[in-house]
Amino acid sequence: MKDKIVLITGGSSGIGKALSEVFGKEGARIAITGRNKEKLEEQKNKLHSEGIECLAIQADSSSEDDNYRTVSETINTYGGIDILIANAGISMRAMFEDLDMKVFEKVMNVNLYGPVFLIKAALPYLKKSKGSIIGVSSFNGFKGTPARTAYTASKFALGGFLEALRLELIPKNIHVMTVYPGYTESNIRNTALTAKGEAQGKSPYEEGKMMSSEEVALRIFKATKKKKRELYMGFETKMGRLLNKFFPKLTDKMVYNHMKKEEGSPVK
Repeated sequence: MKDKIVLITGGSSGIGKALSEVFGKEGARIAITGRNKEKLEEQKNKLHSEGIECLAIQADSSSEDDNYRTVSETINTYGGIDILIANAGISMRAMFEDLDMKVFEKVMNVNLYGPVFLIKAALPYLKKSKGSIIGVSSFNGFKGTPARTAYTASKFALGGFLEALRLELIPKNIHVMTVYPGYTESNIRNTALTAKGEAQGKSPYEEGKMMSSEEVALRIFKATKKKKRELYMGFETKMGRLLNKFFPKLTDKMVYNHMKKEEGSPVK
């Protein structure tokens, strides 16, 4: 990993932040993006203090222009891209019949079109490096859950896009991997959008009991080195995938009941 150039979206918090540290400590040169300038600078300074090269780029991950600018700034600074990690994401929590369609569109823009724009911009450089494209999906990337329609749609679409892209890129020797983390301690549930598009402000779960962002990042790092096609993490993700394959009707009921019991659940 020495001197590899790693571009990570959503790199100022959660899994993205942890990824910048894991790859950086192995000698990679890091570029991180995020919307919060203060948090970006804080993470950049932290990495610099540990002897890790880091470029911090303030950007809106849903913007096509910002994604192309992100790639341009990375190329201008480092001269190439070896590993691209599309990690930035946003969630939502509302029943579909109550959901403002602008919220649905926003979730799709961040979780699907953001990675699509970024990969499109970076592809010429990844062809040169014969690098890796990593997309961070979710349990919702293979199993729908109530009150998460937009989030589920975006993650299913991301997985399908990456699968098709992986096949297209076989002759180019570009590695493509989709990551399916389980429940991970992060800020994504605090910032999940309500039916009207406001941040819900509080997680319905005890975040401290979940898999840590550091553990998720370490597993992604190891899977990237091994050039895996897919990575499933967490008991609920692995078991959910298995149950959904062999007992789909039972799994539907289990997932429905689980989501209904969430604190403040909109599922009735």
